[in-house]
Amino acid sequence: MRPVTEAILVIDVQSDFCPGGALAVAGGNEIVAPINAMVPQFAVRVFTQDWHPEDHSSFASQHEGAAPYSMTEMAYGPQVLWPDHCIIGSEGAGFHSQLDTRGADVIIRKGFRREIDSYSAFFENDHTTPTGLAGYLRTRGIESVILVGLATDYCVNFSAVDAARLGFQVTVVESLCRAIDLDGSLSAAKDGMAAAGVRFA
Repeated sequence: MRPVTEAILVIDVQSDFCPGGALAVAGGNEIVAPINAMVPQFAVRVFTQDWHPEDHSSFASQHEGAAPYSMTEMAYGPQVLWPDHCIIGSEGAGFHSQLDTRGADVIIRKGFRREIDSYSAFFENDHTTPTGLAGYLRTRGIESVILVGLATDYCVNFSAVDAARLGFQVTVVESLCRAIDLDGSLSAAKDGMAAAGVRFA
């Protein structure tokens, strides 16, 4: 077992982010079995899910003439416009069929407010509206978090940086993550994580 002050955060290992899904991350399915093997080592286990209404403002389909993966400006800053994905209650929003979630202590669902996207497990993209995860981890006595999942350059990145800024020790297990790497986003994300004090394993 890992130290009781350490938690694992399994980020968005959902059907839509795996091969065949609406927003597939290359190799997303490859990390499922090793994550299953790793999770039982931790006393505190958190899983996250993207959980969007069908008319979510981050979907390109909600912006006339906009192409998926193009950029727009929201009230809270720049926003990638994504293909419709992880729609509440859909098969694509479900966890990957091989992911073992039976050991989850808590599941954080994010992005359910139509008007704002939510990459991080800790805050929505305004960097202000909390999910409640930080308080949960503190009540469990957690001091450090280990992150795995999808995608390295978006939801893992934002979660890791926020965790570090909140005072947790943070490690991203790169071999158990996969990236979208949109226009160099992986390199930029890794630089940002390193600058925030995130460690890589």
